[in-house]
Amino acid sequence: MIYTSAQDWRDAPERHVLFYGMSGLGKTHVSNLLRASGYWFHYSIDYRIGTRYMGELIADNAKAHAMQVPFLRDLLLSDSIYIGSNITFNNLTPVSTYLGKPGDPSRGGLPIDEYRSRQEQFRQAEIAALMDTAHFVERARRLYGYPHFICDTGGSICEWVDGDDPQDPILTELSQHCLMVYIQGSEAHTQALIRRFDRAPKPMAYQPEFLDAAWEEYLATHDCTAESVDPDSFIRWTYARALAHRQPRYEAMAKWGVTVTADEIAAVQDEDGFTRLIATALERRSA
Repeated sequence: MIYTSAQDWRDAPERHVLFYGMSGLGKTHVSNLLRASGYWFHYSIDYRIGTRYMGELIADNAKAHAMQVPFLRDLLLSDSIYIGSNITFNNLTPVSTYLGKPGDPSRGGLPIDEYRSRQEQFRQAEIAALMDTAHFVERARRLYGYPHFICDTGGSICEWVDGDDPQDPILTELSQHCLMVYIQGSEAHTQALIRRFDRAPKPMAYQPEFLDAAWEEYLATHDCTAESVDPDSFIRWTYARALAHRQPRYEAMAKWGVTVTADEIAAVQDEDGFTRLIATALERRSA
């Protein structure tokens, strides 16, 4: 780890952290709080994915839908209108909308092969964005003069790494530049996330092997064909299974850094509070 003790962290002229854990447990909240202090550069992995690595795919998908409307088609072909995504740190909807949901096209679903293709595009994009972290650490220092750095990762980081492999290339690279901070949720948090997802299901990324197994099990247990799957029903059914699948993967990653709880993160109100929390986490790790 780049900080070996609480005192090492407190004394560091530059503090670099990377947050990971389930979506909805406070990664972006604390990132926004630190950025607002004026001393922290906020590198959002999902924002990087949507602007650098999948921006053209997202825009082209929107254009393809617009081309199906004669009025918009004529305007596009004459270069009279421009279509692009308005992605921001706090609005990553263009990325999730492009990922989509598999199932019945009449209910907004994608054919499963197209869905798998978009999942693979996202996997490659997220890995590339993660591996750009060192570049942004240096860029934040050189170009903007920020002394501190936050990497705010998406919930799917655990799908592409192996925390039990001491030679994992992604974790090795990230841990050389940032203190890995696992935001750990409780069972109560998990149940709250499931309830929230059930009210408003949204697309997410899955490890290919997990997706294939979930898809086949859903078809078998719901007596339906790939073309008749209700997209929202599938992702609702899959969500709790995905959280259970991810939990041990997050836990395996925890040995690469420190762990804080979602409740501890929620209690952070300013930069000093965050500094104290990470110092406490380092003390717990060394105890």
